[in-house]
Amino acid sequence: MIVAAALIGAIVWNLITWYFGLPSSSSHALIGGLVGSALASASVVHWDGVVEKVVIPMVLSPVIGFSLAAAIMIAIYWIFRNGQPGKTNRGFRYAQTVSAAAMALGHGLQDAQKTMGVIFLALTVGGFAQPSDPIPQWVILSAAGAISLGTYAGGWRIMRTLGRRIIALDPPQGFAAESAAATVLYGAAIGFGAPISTTHTITTAIMGVGATKRLSAVRWGVAGNIVTAWILTIPAAAIVAAVSYFVLHAIVEG
Repeated sequence: MIVAAALIGAIVWNLITWYFGLPSSSSHALIGGLVGSALASASVVHWDGVVEKVVIPMVLSPVIGFSLAAAIMIAIYWIFRNGQPGKTNRGFRYAQTVSAAAMALGHGLQDAQKTMGVIFLALTVGGFAQPSDPIPQWVILSAAGAISLGTYAGGWRIMRTLGRRIIALDPPQGFAAESAAATVLYGAAIGFGAPISTTHTITTAIMGVGATKRLSAVRWGVAGNIVTAWILTIPAAAIVAAVSYFVLHAIVEG
């Protein structure tokens, strides 16, 4: 019931932010849901792990994404300062295929792993697996399939927000943002095992490339709405999860 309530909390918040076209973090919604349902069930929450593995990466990853994307964009401006704009854009349009694929792989390294973790958590608490067991193959395939189908379905509301509403990205800017975000995602997943937000990383990377052009190029009002949703994600998902736990508890054991 704790896991089910956590998932309900995460899903509800993700659907709300999707409806308004705000790119919120499914990772933090999931973590908030787990915390909320655990508190509602009077279970122990390891707050040191939440701070070390969630809060600190949550603060650092956007800052690093913003700074790295800005640095890559400045390097591109300098390297191609004498290039023909049309030819340069065509080249980066092809290069974006590679950077977008790298970004997608980073997304899987982060978000699909969390989905697998929650499924395995449910198997463990249900007595179907031991904590030391390897992740079952069907769990890996189901998580990979789900994230692939979600990508294929296309979240057009969020795409418009990231691609047009924050700043109208051209191919070099898109390449710089995706490359920076992919680098941060790989570093966090492989180097530190930290569950950072793909959403936070790519959004701040887009802000970083936009700020190198001029600060007014970034629509900071839209960015402010996105950051507000980020701040609300963990507590909002936790509240929905806690309420869901009480409802499930009343239905199942009442």
